[in-house]
Amino acid sequence: RINLSSSRVLSTTRYSWWSGNARFLDLSGKFLGAHVAHGGIIMLWAGSMCLFEVSHFVREKPLFEQGFILLPHLTTLAFSVSAGGEVTDVFSFFVIAVLHLIASGFLGLGGIYHSIFGPERLEERAISSLFSFSWQDRFRITAILGAHLGTLSLGTLLLVWKGLYSGGLYDSIAAGGGDVRLVKENSITLNPVLIGRYLVRAPFGSEGWIISVNNLEDILGGHYWIGSLLLLGAIWHIQTRPSQYVVRSFTWTAEAYLAYSLSGLALFGFIAAVYSWYNNTAYPSEFFGPTGPEASQAQGFTFLVRDQKLGVKISSAQGPTALPKYLMRSPTGEVIFGGETMRFWSMQSQWVEPLRTSFGLDLYKLKRDVQTWQERRAAEYMTHAPLGSLNSVGGVATEVNSVNYVSPRSWLASSHWI
Repeated sequence: RINLSSSRVLSTTRYSWWSGNARFLDLSGKFLGAHVAHGGIIMLWAGSMCLFEVSHFVREKPLFEQGFILLPHLTTLAFSVSAGGEVTDVFSFFVIAVLHLIASGFLGLGGIYHSIFGPERLEERAISSLFSFSWQDRFRITAILGAHLGTLSLGTLLLVWKGLYSGGLYDSIAAGGGDVRLVKENSITLNPVLIGRYLVRAPFGSEGWIISVNNLEDILGGHYWIGSLLLLGAIWHIQTRPSQYVVRSFTWTAEAYLAYSLSGLALFGFIAAVYSWYNNTAYPSEFFGPTGPEASQAQGFTFLVRDQKLGVKISSAQGPTALPKYLMRSPTGEVIFGGETMRFWSMQSQWVEPLRTSFGLDLYKLKRDVQTWQERRAAEYMTHAPLGSLNSVGGVATEVNSVNYVSPRSWLASSHWI
């Protein structure tokens, strides 16, 4: 244990220079200051980056073509967006950015106070003793864990409240090409069996694990259950002491807590990377750009519509490889787009779902019911795949006038994965 006279000098301890938490072994006040300041830095980045994107926003272009990564999240939450994913104004974006900057200022001042002027040890003052702790105090450490779980529960349940009662969320599957809607209380998926089935799905192929969720009802239902479990976990950890089995199973040191936190963040990062790359419900393609499979399907659809207008019989035409050029059967019997796009036949998207039945693509609808908005959406997605250049394997061509285009999905997936 580091004594009080040398607790600030890391060289006097057995810890190396990279053991960052070691310098706070006896300084709970300083530790709080570092964490509050860290929160301020995060808020500062969010607010300033949001203002940067607002200042560079061009109304005539879709968000994904402008390389934005924050405004798409705000529009997904139904701020300043209308039918078809059209951004109506940027004032709410500006307000949210400024609120984050103001919050960062308060957090920054709090970090400076606790790091320089406040008590070095929270237990020195009665008003702050409630938050004091030592690294080996199992009860206080698990209580702090409970407080963190409670905060996560609040954020999770706020999303449910937003989708049910306060403005709704953007639904890319809404009729006519996507729109903002409130999820009805009696339609939210609260059945734990229906929610739990996502967890037991295979992570590969069309099963897609939890990444395969494709409707707001299941998304809000999942958040409801996660938020409820987090709240129960918060109450449990705040009110109870860890059992002897738990005490023996974990290492109760500053570096171990840091390792546990980093491993949790790594798991979140991997899940977010796959979500942002494949899912077009939680990450609507109107804002984040099409997924790779979606762009490939869009190309097949665009060529089918074009050639059909030229008089080609799409139901019988064959390509150079003797495979059906426009339509074919999937491995499970549904009618799908032909050619190389067959690899992505199970892809779901709002611009193509109206043309499907339980037997796959409906030939009658393809011939007589294709809407102009579907043609425009598919043509736009075809040329904005989340690829760096022409990909002959996937069969997706990148827009020649978008040489510097990089899909937000590429940014988000790669950054979260790294």
